[in-house]
Amino acid sequence: MEHLAQILLLLAVAVTVVVIFQRLRIPTSLGYLLVGVILGPHTAGPTVYVAEFKTLAEFGVVFLLFTIGLNFSLPQLHALRHQVLGLGTGQVAFTTAAVGVTVWLAGLPAAAAFVIGAVFAQSSTTIIGSQLAEQGEENSHHGRFGLAMSVFQDVTAVPFLVIIPVLGMSVGAVALGGALGWALVKAVLAFALVFFVGRWLLRPLFHLVAERRSAEVFTLAVLLVALLAAWTTSSLGLSLAFGAFLAGMMLGETEFRHQVESSIRPFRDVLLGIFFIGIGMRFDPAAIPPIWHWTLLGALLILASKTLIVAAMMHKSGIDALVAWRTGLLLAVGGEFGLALIAIALDSGVIDEVLGQIAMTSVLLSMIAGAILIRFNRSIATWLAGEQLSVGRSIPDELLGTPGSQVVIGGYGRVGHTIAVLLRSKKIPFVVFETDARRVAQGQADGHPVHYGDIADPELLATIHVERASLVVITIDQAAMALRAVSLLRNTCPQVPVIARARDLEASSQLLDAGATHAYPEAIEASLRLGATALQILRVPSDDIDLLVQGVRDWDYKPVIEEERGKSA
Repeated sequence: MEHLAQILLLLAVAVTVVVIFQRLRIPTSLGYLLVGVILGPHTAGPTVYVAEFKTLAEFGVVFLLFTIGLNFSLPQLHALRHQVLGLGTGQVAFTTAAVGVTVWLAGLPAAAAFVIGAVFAQSSTTIIGSQLAEQGEENSHHGRFGLAMSVFQDVTAVPFLVIIPVLGMSVGAVALGGALGWALVKAVLAFALVFFVGRWLLRPLFHLVAERRSAEVFTLAVLLVALLAAWTTSSLGLSLAFGAFLAGMMLGETEFRHQVESSIRPFRDVLLGIFFIGIGMRFDPAAIPPIWHWTLLGALLILASKTLIVAAMMHKSGIDALVAWRTGLLLAVGGEFGLALIAIALDSGVIDEVLGQIAMTSVLLSMIAGAILIRFNRSIATWLAGEQLSVGRSIPDELLGTPGSQVVIGGYGRVGHTIAVLLRSKKIPFVVFETDARRVAQGQADGHPVHYGDIADPELLATIHVERASLVVITIDQAAMALRAVSLLRNTCPQVPVIARARDLEASSQLLDAGATHAYPEAIEASLRLGATALQILRVPSDDIDLLVQGVRDWDYKPVIEEERGKSA
């Protein structure tokens, strides 16, 4: 209880700052950094110090890497092996090398120079994604390419988690080379261990857990797998985050990926916020005046190096000059993962506090300036491209996936299966979520994209970006869950049409009141089809039958309801 007052102060300041930043549409990661500065030891006012704070914050990176692993399973990495994989890896490698050599020639030790290069190579997916969405450019060629490369940077940062701690060892070059080699061997061993165990155990384990239909047990299973994998790599002398990344990759191949991500998301966001608060507490404003010129140079180095390297690489591969420059400007922004690497390097003793302050401030300045570059990327790129605008080619849609929305189906019972068959026959993209593991397995056996997940779970809807869907179809037969899903969809994304299955008129009325665009009661729909068939046999014109049936539907079945009421009266 001794730390309760400090924890309450921390939460109060965090809630206040994050709410303000969200209203101003500023990335919340910067808000958490500000909280750390306010409550840190280097500024006036109250200081929060909890001994276990640092240990708790480390798990923010663990769950972040776990989530990244979910989105980059082995099949997905294989699918990206061409241009995105090559350009993404090349950007990180060339930026790390170019920046590293530059600061090494400026007098930094080789290990520290390598860390600075790795830090400066990272970009903020959060800033890029939110800014593009606000500008309506997320489905543009440069937007899709920039987002794909920024997310892939997080994957290429994983080796740095293995290498940087080793660089802090005070040994000679030969011994350091041996230590790095041994670390890489252990990394391969950890990958093989998690890979084979994951392939044999994870899918059966989650099938067993899913059969319980308990969100609580499912969440506990996710935490167990992520932390067990983290403990495994930590036992081998590697980072906790590396193991979590490997576990995420294995689960990313299963039908449980979306629900796993939605289950871990609250833990990830809160703990990652604590991690950034911890970084903010390291920031010393009083240390900036003597090093302000170095921080400005560092920020310029981040912005210039990535813009030029990305644009050159893309243009060299034949991409249109304007698209290449616009993508380079997107990726110029500094990244939160770079701040994480600074913290790891400081803890490992690879860089000292002064260099850490310079690097940290440079990244923060580049995040602010980079947001401005993203905002005006078209006009700046047009000026930079000049006469090259007609040279090169645009990015083919088949490389990045055709932009557009898909249909989301909740439930894979008899009705959900029928709708999936109809959509597939017309080649309309769709995805299905079902809470019955046996139905999920059946759906995958049918060749349909069926995943384990609760369509009434707000975290799941946020994870799959349901606001981008063209249509949501609720086919689940549990009335309460269907009603909850419709209400949630109407509140979070009112622009997306929702049609739902209902057992009877009462359920249909409730769903319509909750916000469903259409809600079809099964009993009355069967009666309407039966009646229509009867009228056809009696030679009533088809157009008249269609008008009659559609009229009942358009009136929300009021003629039938009034007839029923008349009988009961």
